[in-house]
Amino acid sequence: MSNLYRSAISARIAKLPPSTIFPDEDVDEEGEGADTIGNLPGSGLGPPAMQRSPNPSFSPISAAGFFAEAVQVAVPHRQLDSRVYYTAPKSQNGTVMICHHGAGYSGLSFACFAKEVTDVTKGELGVLSLDARRHGKTTSSNVDDADLSIDILKADFLGVVQAVFPDPSTAPTLLLVGHSMGGSVVVHSCAALFEKKYKVGGVAVLDVVEGSAIEALPHMHSLLNARPEGFDSMEEAIEWHVSTKAIRSANSARISIPSIILHDDTAVKPYQWRTPLRSTAPYWSSWFMGLSAHFLAVRTARLLVLAGTDRLDKELMIGQMQGKFQMVVVPGVGHMLQEDDPTRLAEILVEFWRRNERVTIGVKKIGEL
Repeated sequence: MSNLYRSAISARIAKLPPSTIFPDEDVDEEGEGADTIGNLPGSGLGPPAMQRSPNPSFSPISAAGFFAEAVQVAVPHRQLDSRVYYTAPKSQNGTVMICHHGAGYSGLSFACFAKEVTDVTKGELGVLSLDARRHGKTTSSNVDDADLSIDILKADFLGVVQAVFPDPSTAPTLLLVGHSMGGSVVVHSCAALFEKKYKVGGVAVLDVVEGSAIEALPHMHSLLNARPEGFDSMEEAIEWHVSTKAIRSANSARISIPSIILHDDTAVKPYQWRTPLRSTAPYWSSWFMGLSAHFLAVRTARLLVLAGTDRLDKELMIGQMQGKFQMVVVPGVGHMLQEDDPTRLAEILVEFWRRNERVTIGVKKIGEL
């Protein structure tokens, strides 16, 4: 089973009009710094750290250079102001990889990975990574936006895609990538995108298997009990993730973790989780129930990337034997594989894109003529 579940059981944007997208120029929570792409501050187990001076080795670092821009996308019918990180493909008719993070994390969990993709494809493949409802810098004008069920997350995801690429006939080909909870979101959204006439060149799910996830759910509260309620500094929050191997790359953690932590001077521990995972418990089942069947039913290329040799459930085992999807296991990483080894994951996804690109545009491969 993937590392997360094993631990649990053992304890430029499509020339959008100004009304749809606008530059990122706000400054919000104290301590988080100026909120622009050039000035962004840079779940394992273990006891909370003792209060001590912040360790500069774990200070936040800027996300500049990992994405071309960070913008807010208005999705009025969803009452959302969605944060999107984006690097456009150099060709107007290129492909854009759309990444959805897992529960409790943010679009910046794909920052290092996005830079690797841009570098290895020399800008041919664009990358867009978003913050989901109640995560990162996405905000809602709905006072009751607590619902994180799969239907809500799917509708939000579709709303962002339509806001960024309003005309399916001129939109780039989309390659959907989702980590954990995000894997379920992109899988459930695929059919609706096809219905709306978008071109979807493939779906990649990162480190989640329905059977393992469902088995782990009864144990998740015990896992969460081992997490600190908060931290004394941002550096401590980053160091905790690295020292517990929740994220194995300190460089990536220094970029992504500030986006999942809030500064609250009134709290005993002033650096608090932006999205407390325990509050998402009512929606866990909706994320994973039926995921295997939905994954096998999508009408495009399918890829499953795991952080360890996982025990596939019956549907996926049969589907793999029938050659219905590609599976790759990445050694030496944890659940946050896109942060732990962004170079290897970029190689896997770029290879997946290149293999399926010619099929997507209707050109058969040699041997199929």
